[in-house]
Amino acid sequence: MRDGFECGSDCPFVAPRPSVLDFPVGQVRRVASGTDDDGDIDETRRNILKLAGVGALVLAGGGLGAAALQYAQPPTIGLTSYPKVQLIDVDGKALTVTSVESEYNVDTSDLFLFNYPLRNEPNFLLNLSPANGQSPSSSNPGKWNAPGGIGTNNSIVAYSGICQHLGCPAPAIAYYPPGTCPKTFDGGALPFYIHCSCHGSTYDVTNSASNLTGPAVLPLPQVVLETDSKGNIYATGLNGPPVNGHLNSLQGDYGVGSTSQLARESPVILCSFPS
Repeated sequence: MRDGFECGSDCPFVAPRPSVLDFPVGQVRRVASGTDDDGDIDETRRNILKLAGVGALVLAGGGLGAAALQYAQPPTIGLTSYPKVQLIDVDGKALTVTSVESEYNVDTSDLFLFNYPLRNEPNFLLNLSPANGQSPSSSNPGKWNAPGGIGTNNSIVAYSGICQHLGCPAPAIAYYPPGTCPKTFDGGALPFYIHCSCHGSTYDVTNSASNLTGPAVLPLPQVVLETDSKGNIYATGLNGPPVNGHLNSLQGDYGVGSTSQLARESPVILCSFPS
């Protein structure tokens, strides 16, 4: 009724109620069209399909994201700190101060290399003491009390065997004993050094492998050597810049383990020095 009079089904103020809306409040129904059957929506099935679709997208996105991260940030291998590694001589016995001083000296021409702290980081072991046991002099080349040296006269040192220029490894970079090349430094007082035959970089083994000639501008990293009460020699760290080719000297390969054995190699000799 509107304004005091009856309003029939054709009343312009009341819209007829469609029969399709005659179902209980809260029930979901589908309105059929064309030849589709009228019927209830299977709400459980709808939800399962929705969840399956969302899950597939999450899995796909997660897989792609993980793959992208894998290539953007490749896994890093290495160590978290410098280990204490015992050095082993070429004969398989423990390397000691006594064995080094009796077997190696400033005139030793072969290279004696050991890996530390990683398997792909070779290092030179050097004894800079003269072969005759006398103190070094201009006529008796050698070096006692070298920075970081150990042994009776602090003449045993170790340096990275990878050039700091473009990373040429030993034996291309090698220790040159006195008389190897006519080139000398400090007015002839330094006739022995580490020299790289790749591009001519040269390092002072008597002064923490500082640069004597370029093109390298960084010194070689120096291995920290220690001894125990029996004279056994251990590598316990690195001083100086990172080993060439490594963001830091602890990352880029697996550690060497608890021991590292010396390997003998013949050097590649090339007396080519930058002018």
